[in-house]
Amino acid sequence: QVRLEESGGGTVQAGGSLRLSCAASEYSGYTYCTHDMNWYRQIPGKEREFVSGIDSDGNTNYAESVKGRFTISQDSAPKNTVYLQMHSLKPEDTAMYYCKIVFLCGDSDMHNYWGQGTRVTVAS
Repeated sequence: QVRLEESGGGTVQAGGSLRLSCAASEYSGYTYCTHDMNWYRQIPGKEREFVSGIDSDGNTNYAESVKGRFTISQDSAPKNTVYLQMHSLKPEDTAMYYCKIVFLCGDSDMHNYWGQGTRVTVAS
């Protein structure tokens, strides 16, 4: 079973920074697939929302609300760890942050896995 282990959450003052990490493991069954890694966040009572993603070619995208403040990156091969550097944090960034990995194994053959989440609290 694929495992995603997130870390780096915590409490920070508004304007501060945090760096989240997500390490994927036990995915030997998907060795021949490419994979994208993404960060989502969720506030209680609201739907989980996309924050940022990076594909196997290193292409990145961001939600409008975090552009210019958050940066996603990944380690070099085997590219199984993704980071989310968050600067200029705002109280509205407070949420549980989840990592998701998407394995792309062919046409319409996709497999998603989620981590357990890491909590980010931004105090005003």
